[in-house]
Amino acid sequence: MPQAAPFHIVFALFPDVTHLDFTGPHQILSRLPGAKVVIASQAGGEIEAEGLVFSHVARLDQIQACDLLCVPGGYGTTRAMGDEAFLAQIRRLAGMARYVTSVCTGSLVLGAAGLLEGRRAACHWAWRDQLALLGAIPDPSRVVRDGNVVTGGGVTAGIDFALTVVAEIAGPETAQGIQLAVEYAPAPPFDAGRPETAPPKVLERIQAFYGRGMGERRAAAVEAGRRLHAPA
Repeated sequence: MPQAAPFHIVFALFPDVTHLDFTGPHQILSRLPGAKVVIASQAGGEIEAEGLVFSHVARLDQIQACDLLCVPGGYGTTRAMGDEAFLAQIRRLAGMARYVTSVCTGSLVLGAAGLLEGRRAACHWAWRDQLALLGAIPDPSRVVRDGNVVTGGGVTAGIDFALTVVAEIAGPETAQGIQLAVEYAPAPPFDAGRPETAPPKVLERIQAFYGRGMGERRAAAVEAGRRLHAPA
């Protein structure tokens, strides 16, 4: 009996990416039967992610195609949204992928690449509204599917996103087996994971923290939207 072709998964990284945005779903998706998972960036080599350095990173231009493309988010999202060479690779791989996906603010990168026009998408709560500047429809859900685009909310939502994708590809039982194997049974010590449930003082402090880079990122989203909708 012929062996099934590998299911190629690519995580497209950029400098200052949030490592849990991709290591969480990477842990899940690497256990998908037949999966071949690669992390890649524009330059390849090494990439730093909030104090961790990942080596042996492939170059995006060396990857011919993939079945699933995932773009994580992070502090480097602002620069990534304006990196036309990086966005061109995202568009190229997305054009051949069965699934085009993101975690956290990675959806802003997808939007800047012109891949979310008229589509519902998730994002980290602090920047979700900026999706509208890129032609997308912001959705507060933890995992959102619109056609072949599947997006996860902020950071830890990447695990939920990955299990959702595994269930579609290999069935719910496979996804449940992976969930059990990694003992993913969230029971957080505080109900503070969303703005709606966090204590007001905590929300105010985190909003102020994110507010430091809000203007720059919004400007990047506005500029990306302008490029997308400029007359040919």
